[in-house]
Amino acid sequence: MSESVVSHESRARSAMVERQLVARGIRSPRVLAAFRDVPRDAFVPSISRDEAYADTPLPIGEGQTISQPYIVAVMAEALALRGDERVLEVGTGSGYAAAILAQLAREVVTIERHASLADDARARLARLGIGNVVVVQGDGTLGVPDRAPYDAIVAAAAGPRVPEALLGQLARGARLVMPVGPPTEQVLVRVTRTDEGFRTETLDAVRFVPLVGAQGWLDHPPR
Repeated sequence: MSESVVSHESRARSAMVERQLVARGIRSPRVLAAFRDVPRDAFVPSISRDEAYADTPLPIGEGQTISQPYIVAVMAEALALRGDERVLEVGTGSGYAAAILAQLAREVVTIERHASLADDARARLARLGIGNVVVVQGDGTLGVPDRAPYDAIVAAAAGPRVPEALLGQLARGARLVMPVGPPTEQVLVRVTRTDEGFRTETLDAVRFVPLVGAQGWLDHPPR
């Protein structure tokens, strides 16, 4: 890749951070630094490369999308990661959010139900030298229990409710962030596991692809 292309992508990345994240209230220095470091253009199909830093989700195949940068940042900031955590991500997709989380946590375990997306993300992360992410193919609604407990869990798809399996894999004091609801009425929630049980907060209205699986939507949600 030529120096001029690298420079253009670096400028586009910096502009994305300032215009889409800082201007809309993202304040965490660690989150902003991660978005400045991770090249989103490396995680989108070549046909969408010119739109890599646009304020929009983009299709990545299998009916899935790479999420809008701002939403990825909102979810990452809501996890309040310090750097020593093990994080579970449900819905690997392109691997972009996992790459962001890898800058913020000690280890990221990410699970994707589509084998083709899991394989592509695994290869992409390896090419970028991101070594603290483990990509698993399977039903994300069931989590990855053999690596639990997790200090944080984030899901990039909306289920009818927070899966019990994911709640059970949260460590004490850990946080889970995910969208809940059908396509027209989704909200982003943060669930914290306390000594007394679980505390739930509603963060924002959002729109995500459906969380399909044994403890999510069995196929697609009603519209």
